[in-house]
Amino acid sequence: MMKKYFAEFIGTGALCFIGCGAIVLGGYPSSFPMGILPIGLAFGLTVTAMAYAIGPVSGGHLNPAVSIGMVVAGRMPASDLPGYIIAQCLGAIVGCGLLALIVSAKAGGYDIPAAGLGQTTYDAVKGYGMAGAFLAELLATFLFVVVILGSTHEGYHTEFAGLVIGLTLAILHLAFVPVSGNSLNPARSLGPAIFVHGDSLLQLWLYIVAPIIGGVLAGLAFSTRLLSSK
Repeated sequence: MMKKYFAEFIGTGALCFIGCGAIVLGGYPSSFPMGILPIGLAFGLTVTAMAYAIGPVSGGHLNPAVSIGMVVAGRMPASDLPGYIIAQCLGAIVGCGLLALIVSAKAGGYDIPAAGLGQTTYDAVKGYGMAGAFLAELLATFLFVVVILGSTHEGYHTEFAGLVIGLTLAILHLAFVPVSGNSLNPARSLGPAIFVHGDSLLQLWLYIVAPIIGGVLAGLAFSTRLLSSK
């Protein structure tokens, strides 16, 4: 089990380090909306890479909502879940911590609370507000976990699963970044919030609750065979 936990730690750390790094170092949100595509690809292709790198060890969840969906769908024992979630959250924090070290070395300095670290927040004044962000996170996570559970189903062409999953995450960014930031992952939102504070911490509950509900609903769709051919 320690190998699985370590794999999830490394994978989630890489996801936050590269994905959030693409936001911070790539200039988003100053390049919005064109900046969404490279951000989506950074997160999506990192998931693809980690799926093939650590998937044989731990399944390559990199996301508490995915792990919960796996448990609900009967793909993973519930006893493994706490270790997965702890490893994923620690990996996200360490990944963002390493990113913070890099940006702090920028000439002239870098104010993390002011400039950000790839955190996810919603804008209740100019954006879609709490209700829109909650619904976007829930539905997008549901779709994401459905794709994961479907593409990794025993007997299917699972050799392509990592690519399908990564591209799905990238595509979801194109639609939902303007609404909620398209986290779909409690650990991914926790990592930068630890360093940025402010709204990212105050709104963190939404990025935990909504994706978990989405993951549970996706798991139920498979455990009840609504979306399973077997």
